Amino acid sequence: MLSLYGRQLSSRLLLGTAQYPSPAVLADAVRASKTEVVTVSLRREMAGGQTGGQFWSLIEQLGVAVLPNTAGCHSVKEAVTTAHMARELLDTNWIKLEVIGNHDTLQPDVFGLVEAARILSGDGFAVFPYTTDDLVVAERLLEAGCQVLMPWCAPIGSAKGPLNIDALRTLRGHFADVPLVVDAGLGRPSHAAAVMELGFDAVLLNTAVAKAGDPVAMASAFGKAVEAGHEAFLAGMLEPRDMAVPSTPVIGKAVFS
Repeated sequence: MLSLYGRQLSSRLLLGTAQYPSPAVLADAVRASKTEVVTVSLRREMAGGQTGGQFWSLIEQLGVAVLPNTAGCHSVKEAVTTAHMARELLDTNWIKLEVIGNHDTLQPDVFGLVEAARILSGDGFAVFPYTTDDLVVAERLLEAGCQVLMPWCAPIGSAKGPLNIDALRTLRGHFADVPLVVDAGLGRPSHAAAVMELGFDAVLLNTAVAKAGDPVAMASAFGKAVEAGHEAFLAGMLEPRDMAVPSTPVIGKAVFS
């Protein structure tokens, strides 16, 4: 079981809710993925006018936990204000914290992120910080009160997959007891399996499913890939070798003269 801020979850896939072709496709994708947590941009859905109410009704019918996020926020003040609005409207203290520092790469402003995390943790929020794979930033976020870390593996929506395996492996090794959720940049189910094989606890993704030719089938594929990667990690994988090693023993082999 995956434990995030005391909540026990069977699925290790967290799914975003943006950019789907229709609400029906979104609902089918969520069901196919078997996720128990979906992320929602409060600012985007509040700006949806009358459709916003329909969206919240759909999410409620799916019976999944909602992780609101501060997507689109570029300052500490924006992020903190949005988080407080989310808690008031959705009656949850969970918040995926995003403080974007660069418009082109959507890279987090790690200085603002740590500051906002400290403020929100002090206000009683369970903060899920979207961060880089930097070890020192991760330490500062934990010191600020975060109990979960969400490092990227590539820029949001890039679908490039893990760009720095060594950095991700270092994070996993250094924070052995901290729940780590890889967030952003996953493009294929194999990417999800690869990071789960490193020992990460879960993955969060959106674009790779929502923009797929068949979002429902892709959601199912990602759900299976996440589970396969986790099972492989637990099973203990064979490490790469420098030389060939025969799988069939030569002892007892018949000798013909």
